[in-house]
Amino acid sequence: MSLVDTHTHLDSFVPTGELEGVLARAQAAGVSAMIAIGTEPGDWIVHRDIARAHPGVVFYTAGLHPCCVQGDWEGQLAGLEACWAGSADRPVALGETGLDRYHLPKDPAEAERIYGWQRQAFAAQLGVAKRLGCPIVIHSREAFADCRDQIDASGVDWAKVVFHCFSEGPAEMTEIFQRGGRASFTGILTYKNAEPVRQAATAQGLARCMVETDAPYLAPAPHRGKPNEPAFLRHTAEYAAAMFGVGYAELAAVTTANARAFFGLPAGARR
Repeated sequence: MSLVDTHTHLDSFVPTGELEGVLARAQAAGVSAMIAIGTEPGDWIVHRDIARAHPGVVFYTAGLHPCCVQGDWEGQLAGLEACWAGSADRPVALGETGLDRYHLPKDPAEAERIYGWQRQAFAAQLGVAKRLGCPIVIHSREAFADCRDQIDASGVDWAKVVFHCFSEGPAEMTEIFQRGGRASFTGILTYKNAEPVRQAATAQGLARCMVETDAPYLAPAPHRGKPNEPAFLRHTAEYAAAMFGVGYAELAAVTTANARAFFGLPAGARR
C-alpha cells in the first residue's frame, strides 16, 4: 500500500540538513516515490542531484513558477528545454508553471506589469511542453480562467495537464475534466473550510485522482499550521479514502497507479 507524493519541494529541506530524515520518514510512512518540483533555475539542479542520489524514489520536474518570474524571464527559461537533453536524468514533467494573481503587488500598474510577464513566461513554457510532449504541472491562484484559456490556445494535450494543489470548486473541476485534464489534491482536503475543494475532488472522482503534500506548505490535519513533509501524505490519503467511500488500500493503489502513469514513473520502483 504505497503512495506517491506528486508535488513536494524537497530543496527546502537541504539547507537545514533535514533531507535524509524527511526521505526516511516518508518511506516509513509508505510513500514510495516523490516528485520534487522545480520553480526556478537554481532548484532544477538541486532536485536533479537529489533524484540522482535516490534513484527510483525521487523524481523531479523543471519549470518557472509564476511567483519567480522576473523581467528577464526569457533568460530564466534559457536552459529549460536543455534539461530534457540526453537519455538520463530527465525531468518527469515541466513545471510548476502557470499564473498567480494572489501574490501580485498592491499597486495596480506594477501588478499588471508582472502579470504580463507571467503570461508571457507561461506561454513560452506551454510551447516547450508541447514540443517535448511531456506532462505539465500547473499552478493557478486566482487565475483559473486565464490559465484555462492559455492552455486551450497553446494546443497542449490536456491529458498531460495537472492542476496541482487544486483549490477551486466543482465548476472549475468540471471544465478541466471535460477537456481531459486532471487535478491533484493536498492537505487542504482535510480543512474544515474546504468544502468546495472536497466537492471538486468528488466531481473528478477517484479514478483520476492524485495526492500531494506541496511540502513544506499546507500540512494536513492533524498537523495543520506546522511544516509539512512527504510523510504526512498518509493523512491526506486516509481522509480522501473516507471521502470517496473506499478503503485506504484502494485509494493508495488507484492514486499510485495514476501518478506512475501520468508522470511515466517505473512501476513499483524502490530505493
